[in-house]
Amino acid sequence: YIVMVTIVITATSNAVNLTDGLDGLAIGLIAIASVTYAIICYVIGRVTTAEYLGIFYISECSELTVFCLAMAGASMGFIWFNFHPAKIFMGDTGALALGGALGTIAVLSKTEILLIVVGGVFVIEVLSVIIQVASFKLRGKRIFRMAPIHHHYELKGWPEELVVVRFWIVGLLMSLIALTTFKIR
Repeated sequence: YIVMVTIVITATSNAVNLTDGLDGLAIGLIAIASVTYAIICYVIGRVTTAEYLGIFYISECSELTVFCLAMAGASMGFIWFNFHPAKIFMGDTGALALGGALGTIAVLSKTEILLIVVGGVFVIEVLSVIIQVASFKLRGKRIFRMAPIHHHYELKGWPEELVVVRFWIVGLLMSLIALTTFKIR
């Protein structure tokens, strides 16, 4: 269990760090994931709601709901200054800390598998890097113009704001999928 927890938290923090390549991209996705996890933790942390939906109850998730909402609020405040053109940058310290917090929330709420869906854009970003490196090592050819994939779209001529907003939309859709499939185990 300790190994799995370490992998989840480390992978999540590094995935958020990889995604933090365009102004507002990572922090917007963190805000979306935080609100999603606030809903999930609220449901898990209330006995009546958990029983009604037939899902597991974890009493500590009530406090996690408050933390998730605080993280979402802080993220939304930060977007104001981090959206293109950014006046403030998150950097490695912010990206790794927020990614670690998101991974920790998933571990404490026992929804590590659901994190793959909630953080779907982060997963896609990491997979694009893995695929690019593997393809170049094995075949000597690149699949994307540049990895992570948000830079691929930027090099295709998409404006930075368009890439960011579209990735946010995908993140929102992934979160909605996670919420609708939450009861399915």
